[in-house]
Amino acid sequence: MEFLADYGSFLLKAVTIVVAIIVIAGALVSLGSRHKRRNEGELVVKKINDELEDFKQDLEIALYSEAELKQLDKDRKKEDKEKEKADKKRVKDGQPDDTARKRVFVMDFNGDIQASEAELLRHEITAVLTMAVPEQDEVVIRLESPGGMVHSYGYAASQLQRVRDHGIPLTVCVDQVAASGGYMMAAIANRIVAAPFAIIGSIGVVAQLPNFNRLLKKHDIDFELFTAGEYKRTVTMFGYNSAKAKEKFQSDLEDTHELFKHHVKHFRPQLAVETVANGDIWYGQQALEQGLIDSIGTSDDYLVNACANADVFSVRYEFRKSLQEKLGLAVQKGTEGAMMRLFTLLQRQQQTKG
Repeated sequence: MEFLADYGSFLLKAVTIVVAIIVIAGALVSLGSRHKRRNEGELVVKKINDELEDFKQDLEIALYSEAELKQLDKDRKKEDKEKEKADKKRVKDGQPDDTARKRVFVMDFNGDIQASEAELLRHEITAVLTMAVPEQDEVVIRLESPGGMVHSYGYAASQLQRVRDHGIPLTVCVDQVAASGGYMMAAIANRIVAAPFAIIGSIGVVAQLPNFNRLLKKHDIDFELFTAGEYKRTVTMFGYNSAKAKEKFQSDLEDTHELFKHHVKHFRPQLAVETVANGDIWYGQQALEQGLIDSIGTSDDYLVNACANADVFSVRYEFRKSLQEKLGLAVQKGTEGAMMRLFTLLQRQQQTKG
């Protein structure tokens, strides 16, 4: 126990020193970088084909003998030389380059109630549109979202529409859920692929809020609301909600629902919107039967198949972390690691005593 007490004291001193260093360093960095943009980011691009090839080679090393691996390497080098020779001959003969491979650009969107990743998606799509070739390349969105705020998801959906407007085929893959605002985004795609039990649909609008008016009256608390314009405020959490206010609020919801249905019908004209736009949800296979999606499958299968005939790239825009944030994360991880080691040590001590 004396050892543990010493160790705990040392740990606290170490953490205190590190935190002090971070505060000082953070202050210096902050003073020296006020003129820089805070949310400056960078584009991270990875070739999925290479990752798959690495997986394959790892398995080959585990499964094949040394002689078999040498033969595989020899065969691959031979194929590469023959391909290079054929390409040079075609260029020499002045033949058109028919070997230009299709490129598939993959982006992820994980939606919360505010569609917070719409800003990242905006940068990613802007970057891809500088390189993607209309009618040849493809954009794939791995979409996961239960929906959220109408205007936020409308903005996110408009980013996907930019891809369609540029004549680039757009595919949305849904592995788990694309409901409400999530489906608002998915509907824009030329093709929607969903896993068998992915949740699809929820073409509806919902709004709810508590009302504390009776509670305030019970305690003799007045609530005053001042507006200019008949419909500047309809229902409220603290005041009395009249029948007229509720009617107007419901009317606004109905208008929003009509816009949602029109949006879906515009991009999926073959869909019987009035049948499915009742706020209900369907699982993948049911959604296929209803016409909400185009095929059943996972994003993994779709991308693995794409790698056979195309160069597939994952594209992710990431905000650069400041020095303070990096140091903070490093200290957090170090502190958590030290605490876990201490906890493990205490557990062992208890087990030894037991």
